[in-house]
Amino acid sequence: MDRDRRTALYAGLWFIGTFVFSIPGGILHLPLVDEPNYVVGAGSDTVVALGSFLEILTAIAGIATAVVLYRIVRRVSESVAIGYVALRTVESVIIIVGLISLMAVVTLRQDFAQATGADSTLYVTVGKGLVAIHSWTAVLGPAYCAGFGNGILLGYLMFRSGLVPRPWAMFGMTAGTLAFATATAVLFGAFERDTALSTIGILPEIVWEAFLGIYLTFKGFRPSPVLEEELARAR
Repeated sequence: MDRDRRTALYAGLWFIGTFVFSIPGGILHLPLVDEPNYVVGAGSDTVVALGSFLEILTAIAGIATAVVLYRIVRRVSESVAIGYVALRTVESVIIIVGLISLMAVVTLRQDFAQATGADSTLYVTVGKGLVAIHSWTAVLGPAYCAGFGNGILLGYLMFRSGLVPRPWAMFGMTAGTLAFATATAVLFGAFERDTALSTIGILPEIVWEAFLGIYLTFKGFRPSPVLEEELARAR
């Protein structure tokens, strides 16, 4: 396996990792996110902690996809490639901010359980505020940053280089634009984040990222001038 094939394999595996970690992580957080009275009730803090750990791995995998691909895609446009790495990093940081807010809810729940005569209404209000922060990080991070970074920027780099089939790269740019527009609509209150319209808006971006994970892992890069350039240098 040559160096470029290894790069494609590692990038594909990291993309797959974002799905493997984020889906169960989100499911494990549902008891906290969907229960307004979690902070004053009997919750499973260990389950929330495990979900947060998986989300941390998601953030790491997100950065890794960009860092691994940078060596290749910078030959197309170094400035766009740097922008892609930066957006993936910002996305991961925003994810971590959301996790901090959820773990703060866990801390509040533990504090309430040990307090005597505490105002449960106040705890619930603060807990809802922290969950709202987590909800908005999903819009400002995975929707905005992934849409612009993974969709538009990486789609552009893949289209220009031909490292993946160009129709798919065009699909990626379109999907990223749609995800970005959907996040903007949610931001300005056109519709709620957890609605059918929102799901439809981000679904193509999910398909694009899933394609990258599968294609790069099992097929690798298509023959491209950017690969031949490094091969010529090596000679």
